[in-house]
Amino acid sequence: MAFTGQCAVHRGQLMRLHGAYRDAISELEHAAERYAAAGGSPAVGQAHYECGEALRISGNHDAAEAAYAEAAGYGHPAQPGRALLWLARGRPDAASAAIHRVLAEVRDPVHRSQVLPAAVDVLADVGEIEDAASLADELHGFGSAFGCTALRAAGEYATASVAVATGDAEDALAAARSAADGWSRLSAPYEVARCRVLIGRALRLLGDAESAAADLDEARRAFASLGAAPAEHDVAKLLGDARAPGGLSPREIEVLRLVAAGSSNPEIAAALVLSEKTVARHLSNIFAKLDVGSRTAAAAFAFEHHLV
Repeated sequence: MAFTGQCAVHRGQLMRLHGAYRDAISELEHAAERYAAAGGSPAVGQAHYECGEALRISGNHDAAEAAYAEAAGYGHPAQPGRALLWLARGRPDAASAAIHRVLAEVRDPVHRSQVLPAAVDVLADVGEIEDAASLADELHGFGSAFGCTALRAAGEYATASVAVATGDAEDALAAARSAADGWSRLSAPYEVARCRVLIGRALRLLGDAESAAADLDEARRAFASLGAAPAEHDVAKLLGDARAPGGLSPREIEVLRLVAAGSSNPEIAAALVLSEKTVARHLSNIFAKLDVGSRTAAAAFAFEHHLV
């Protein structure tokens, strides 16, 4: 019993790495329960934090926030995951402030290496490119020093991210491809898809629009298959098609917007000049694609992905 929860946390981490988010969340929730039942342990907080990471990637932001809060309540740091969540929810100043605070506090190489990938993501996104570049170099150094495939891949990704932000397309392309190779060897589909996005952006900077579109579309399909809705939506915008979250069609988006506005099926049918049977079919398809079971949950998805 003393080790069951810790092993379950590691299983959950591996499930998340391999893109099995539902299984990871279930495993991590059970891990937290086991350790709490055994009298509590730092692993309870870690399980909640890892659960928050899987929920954040899946786009379930409210549940992710709650999981990070549970982690903090058990004494486990809620950062840097919470900063990434704040960034996703349109709070760049809060995300940047949190990252700078954590970087000032965390000095030992092992824990710092766990913070740096998210730190580069946040600072590059908010335009603090010089700081992001410095941290990317530091992370790259840790990857070489530790001899860890994941850290090497994370360092290459960080380097590529900064290079894209500064318009250095050739360096970005080389680093992103190296990162994709590293994550592929670890069977980490979400990370590989993120690398594909950077490859596509670098190819665009080099003027190769067709190849860029192919890589971006491959990334979008990977995110869709994983259920990583926020990342899928971001790639859709890069492709000039913001209708894509959840794989919804334009008509399904129209129906969902009216559901989010509180319209009934007859009201939706009247507004879109459809039969109520057709509206019901669209709703059934929407629920299936979004994996939700109610109009309330579907409306929450619409608000979360800025469809209304």
